[in-house]
Amino acid sequence: MRKSFPVLLLVFSITMALNSCSPQREVRRIDSDEQIDLSGRWNDTDSRMVAEALTDQVLNGQWLENYKQNHHGARPILIVGLVRNKSHEHINAETFIKDIEKAVIKDGSARLVQAGDKRDELRAERADQQDFASSKTAKQWGQELGADFMLQGTINSIVDSYRNEKVVNYQVNLELANLETNEIVWIGDKKIRKYINN
Repeated sequence: MRKSFPVLLLVFSITMALNSCSPQREVRRIDSDEQIDLSGRWNDTDSRMVAEALTDQVLNGQWLENYKQNHHGARPILIVGLVRNKSHEHINAETFIKDIEKAVIKDGSARLVQAGDKRDELRAERADQQDFASSKTAKQWGQELGADFMLQGTINSIVDSYRNEKVVNYQVNLELANLETNEIVWIGDKKIRKYINN
């Protein structure tokens, strides 16, 4: 018992010393639009900047004016398809697609319909309504808006590095195709270049 007290004191001292040396974590709320670059990798600011730039390009393209002239001023209906990540790092394409959809709705020059898994979920809910909702409120089949155009794209990157320095070039390509004819009516791209010094 006499020897245990010094041992306990030593363990206590080491623990206190380690705790005093460990970094203090700081967490604070920040504005969602504030630009913060920690690692140099693709982040939410890149996603938003590229989505806004490309949406501005596509909604100011000649194809939109041509469509309205041929359809008595009606707004075209768009669906956002796959944006494939072919870059060297993990990029959440779903977040990027959502940024594009937000920008399209905010602009208002075109209408947007749901795609992918969320469209399937809507259809499953409509199917349930046929059995469980009243006939007055159940939504009917065959009333979906058919998209006129599909937006698809890729995210690519090129990395050049030497010792502690690195330059990363991201290029996002989008193209818009007529769903009836497969005609490509618009192609756009946005590039982001980053210099990273570790």
